[in-house]
Amino acid sequence: MTAYRGKTVVISGGSTGIGAAFAARFAREGARLALVARSQPKLELVAERLRREHGVEVHSHAEDLSLPGAGERVLKAVRALGWQCDVLVNNAGFATYGAFETQPLATLREELALNVGGLVELTHAFLPDLITRRGGVIHVASTAAFQPVPFMAVYGATKAFVLSFSEALWAENRARGVKVLALCPGATDTPFFERVGAEEAALGSRATPESVVEVAMKSFASNRSHVIAGLGNYWTAQANRFVSRELSARLTANLMKPRSTPALPEGSSR
Repeated sequence: MTAYRGKTVVISGGSTGIGAAFAARFAREGARLALVARSQPKLELVAERLRREHGVEVHSHAEDLSLPGAGERVLKAVRALGWQCDVLVNNAGFATYGAFETQPLATLREELALNVGGLVELTHAFLPDLITRRGGVIHVASTAAFQPVPFMAVYGATKAFVLSFSEALWAENRARGVKVLALCPGATDTPFFERVGAEEAALGSRATPESVVEVAMKSFASNRSHVIAGLGNYWTAQANRFVSRELSARLTANLMKPRSTPALPEGSSR
């Protein structure tokens, strides 16, 4: 597999979970990588392993993507290496869980800023490269994008934004040869729910990050606007088309209602 050999791939939230799996997948194909997350030590552990195992260039850049101007700062860091971006993977994000009013407002604002603001900023910063190089962007959304998610209300709303935003950009840019994919996984075996403090919110069996990435890579190559990872997740998402939004919200509330009092999270990368 050499489709990405010598290409530059920028991955946010690249230190763990789905982001790290994307990094390994692209490294295996010979891409050079720019990995972005808040923790430089965690990033460098991933970067060193990929350099050793695949002999590729990997740059790690610590950045809080919830802060204004983060997209431009990441772009400058990539430019300083003499690189232009061929593929952008927007994976960084976190969730809060519990009754809406119990969540600190500062945490909710950070959730919005990272899941929506950081994703939009990075896409805006790198889209000119992607147009010039006929590349593409993969946005990690969620099956939460397809219905309201009581007790994870802000998270679900941010992922609905990501799905809608991705499909709009797909339509805007397809004639220019730029791929845009919204990847919608369900529960995945990553530190995501553990960090949220909501293991009970992980409904159903968990997919591996590697299997989710494989679904994304095939759909990205086919220039899909979105893909739901997992057959069960697909049918669950489709079922919401056949019931009222009120019923969908009530059913989801019954499934997601906390059975314990979760610790309030500080946030995490998916």
